[in-house]
Amino acid sequence: MAQSSGSRRKVWSWAFYDWANSGFATVVLAGFFPILFQDYWSADVPAAEANLRLGWANGLASLVIIAIAPLIGALADRAGWRKRSLLLFALPAAALTIALAFVPQGLWWLAAAVFLLATVGFMAANLFYDSLLISVAAPAERHFVSGLGFGLGYLGGGLLYLGCVIAVLQPQWFGLDGPLQAALAAFVLTGVWWAVFTLPLLRGVPEPSVVRGGVVSLGGGLRQVGETLRHLRAHRAVWLFLLAYWLYIDGVGTTIRMAVAYGRALGFEQNDLIVALLITQFVGFPAAIAMGSIGTRIGARSAILLALAGYIGICIWAAFIRAPWEFFAIAALVGLVQGGVQSLSRSLYAGLIPAERAGEFFGLYNLLGKSAALIGPPLFGLLGVWFGDVRYSMLALIVLFLAGALLLTRVDLRESDS
Repeated sequence: MAQSSGSRRKVWSWAFYDWANSGFATVVLAGFFPILFQDYWSADVPAAEANLRLGWANGLASLVIIAIAPLIGALADRAGWRKRSLLLFALPAAALTIALAFVPQGLWWLAAAVFLLATVGFMAANLFYDSLLISVAAPAERHFVSGLGFGLGYLGGGLLYLGCVIAVLQPQWFGLDGPLQAALAAFVLTGVWWAVFTLPLLRGVPEPSVVRGGVVSLGGGLRQVGETLRHLRAHRAVWLFLLAYWLYIDGVGTTIRMAVAYGRALGFEQNDLIVALLITQFVGFPAAIAMGSIGTRIGARSAILLALAGYIGICIWAAFIRAPWEFFAIAALVGLVQGGVQSLSRSLYAGLIPAERAGEFFGLYNLLGKSAALIGPPLFGLLGVWFGDVRYSMLALIVLFLAGALLLTRVDLRESDS
């Protein structure tokens, strides 16, 4: 598909923000912070209590974003400040990520507070990043462009995480005193990475020309959110999609959150789990881009359903694995489908919503995305306890993927411009 140089610049500048912020997702959220929080900042308490503290920090961050997402999206729509709002949350969050490296040992409450604020900034900035997709890509190319963003995110996050893991394993190569100093330095590198690679978006993506207008105020934003919720009943395709998305993305989120715990429960070594995460990241890079192209050819919904069928197959296999090579193979399969589900869901939703309310509607989208993994992890744990074997936990994920897929087939895509 031919594009002008200006259009290509907008697309790549937008997509590189995924490269920028995915370092936070891999290095901080999934990688080093949980380990250091337990071993460095909460070393004076049992592991269960440290995990509880971390759980509260993650839960509070999610509650904050659930509370503010529709409102800040509505305010950005009224002011025409989607890009500026992204920067308003992303750059302070990058600075807070750097600050984690300087929190003294044992001050778990300060580490938790800095982490919470950085996580809120990360999630809020994503809201505006998603909403900018409508202005940088024409309807016919949104599936590919959305996949490009996720693909670059997997590659960038994977490369940064790999570099940080190497530094921890071989700190002397980088002039560092030991693994602890290397792990703390990873926060500095991640914050700088995030800020530097946000510059292309700052320079290459203009503010959307569509502005809702009106007085920009808290009261006006709240009224607009209320109006959106009332009018949502008239957008059957939107609310039905959101319900389907909430179910199957809960399964995706549970897979991300519980994979390491599941592997440890089966007796796999920590190094095996690190390798599995890297496999998912690097397979996810080309797979997300490829799924964007597949979505353009066969339709986003068909491609999402294909990926969800893949997830169901993965869950069945995961319930019977015995050897590390199987865990690695499953990690590769997750990389094949995970980015496609995420990117195509975003682009399909972008085609269903009114463009002038993109920030506000993506506020609802991100609200559901961040409240996902609400059903899955408890079910995951309960089924393992009820049946006396953690392998049965995989049945919970199959239910979520099936329910989400069935609802997705009921969405009327005639309301979409994609």
